[in-house]
Amino acid sequence: MLPGPIRIDAVLTGRAVDYTRPGSRSAIDKRPIADAARVDINGIVGDEQGDLRVHGGPDKAIHHYPFDHYAVWQTDIGDRPVLAQPGAFGENLSTTGVAEADICVGDRLRAGSVVLEVSQLRQPCWKLNDRFSMDDNPVRDMARRVQLTGRTGWYYRVLEGGTLCVGDTLEWVARPWPQWPLARVLDVLYRNMLDRAALTDMLALPLTPSWRKLVEGRLARGEVESWTKRIDGPALSD
Repeated sequence: MLPGPIRIDAVLTGRAVDYTRPGSRSAIDKRPIADAARVDINGIVGDEQGDLRVHGGPDKAIHHYPFDHYAVWQTDIGDRPVLAQPGAFGENLSTTGVAEADICVGDRLRAGSVVLEVSQLRQPCWKLNDRFSMDDNPVRDMARRVQLTGRTGWYYRVLEGGTLCVGDTLEWVARPWPQWPLARVLDVLYRNMLDRAALTDMLALPLTPSWRKLVEGRLARGEVESWTKRIDGPALSD
């Protein structure tokens, strides 16, 4: 049985600006918009990404982060300004009532006139460390915390462009891989990381090119790729 409809509580976009470390740019500071958002293959028209090598593009067109996680983060790291409203994690869509255990790789959903497909989990990067270190109580390992807790959010591909807005509902159209909720993918990626049977099964999914390379690499080498560059980033003094 497919999940019931989920209301979109916020639609957010951002502009790429110079960020915290020399030479870096980011549009992680997403802000809510009130008007209907036009959506094409690359996501919400007008939304930007600071580094198109690792963010955005058709396989990571729209980022969805459950607002349900915010209260848990406040318990974990304290009630801080960045957690006061949606947008702390650079998300484009904010909802309550659905999380990584409730949605599967390849799920297809309709929102407004837009059809989306779940493409992959968000792999957190060092820019979250800096975003959560802009007050008197810095959390310099936020990316690692996001990864280890499994509270990552996920990305969509856009199968059919159109418009969506706050108050629209996300309604499930199809679930071709019900055996692969995102929580299971998280377990394979970050906990049981060299489970060859699970990794082999993952190759049957519509993986993004980067994830297919990751899975094939683990199977070929029998070891886990380094996360240091992604999670820790360049030295602040560079």
